[in-house]
Amino acid sequence: MSTPKVALVTGSNKGIGFAVVRALCQHFTGDVYLSARDVGRGTAAVGSLRTEGLNPFFQQLDITDPVSVRAAHDFFKDKYGGLDVLINNAGIAFKVADTTPFGIQAEVTLKTNFFATRDMCNEFIPIIKPGGRVVNVSSVMSSIALKQCSPELQARFRSNDITEEELVGLMERFVREAQSGVHTQTGWPSMAYGVSKIGVTVLSRIQAWRLQKERPVDKILLNACCPGWVRTDMAGPRATKSPDEGAVTPVYLALLPADTEEPHGQFVSEKQVQVW
Repeated sequence: MSTPKVALVTGSNKGIGFAVVRALCQHFTGDVYLSARDVGRGTAAVGSLRTEGLNPFFQQLDITDPVSVRAAHDFFKDKYGGLDVLINNAGIAFKVADTTPFGIQAEVTLKTNFFATRDMCNEFIPIIKPGGRVVNVSSVMSSIALKQCSPELQARFRSNDITEEELVGLMERFVREAQSGVHTQTGWPSMAYGVSKIGVTVLSRIQAWRLQKERPVDKILLNACCPGWVRTDMAGPRATKSPDEGAVTPVYLALLPADTEEPHGQFVSEKQVQVW
């Protein structure tokens, strides 16, 4: 008996991730895993989708915990021989009115949105199967933050020769300079979320280039995307899209047909490649 295809969505017990799981259950031919840090919330979310006649599975996963990430990696490798679809959706954002010092906001936001997403990619991309799809959920805020960076930073974030090591160094530098209160003087915007998503978008470009170089015959497609302004706990009730509408672009990228060669290494919004 052949192993079924399998998809994993991080941070998917609510919001966009939950809607992505719903759509994959409807359109992806294979097993779909909803994941969450909290087992109770995750299993409740699975139960909710099952009342809709769908059949997702649950995997406990805290992307900021290396032990949890490794356990999930081992589970999918042992049970399925790897993953066919990975959607890195988990992320956080401080509210605009939050009075937490900016240096702390920068450290906490980048820890989850950039560094933990990078850890997920480095752990799981080696077990993405041929023909697999990886979708890193970024944001249009990455483009807005990029335009507010110094010309020197913009040039590096847009360059085709930036390495993962250089990108990590820049993200670490932002946190340090935010904590020291000098980030605006050194060319950064006061947008911890936006900078974290610059990291996600650029990381996606770097990882796609690496896949093209190291595993060209496997035809894996990896992209970053913006789901749009979605009514979630994070974005608030005034946002223009429902979670199901926000799921459209991530699901589109996850289900790109087998004979497709692009987009790859792109930033995609409304199912269209955006200029970076």
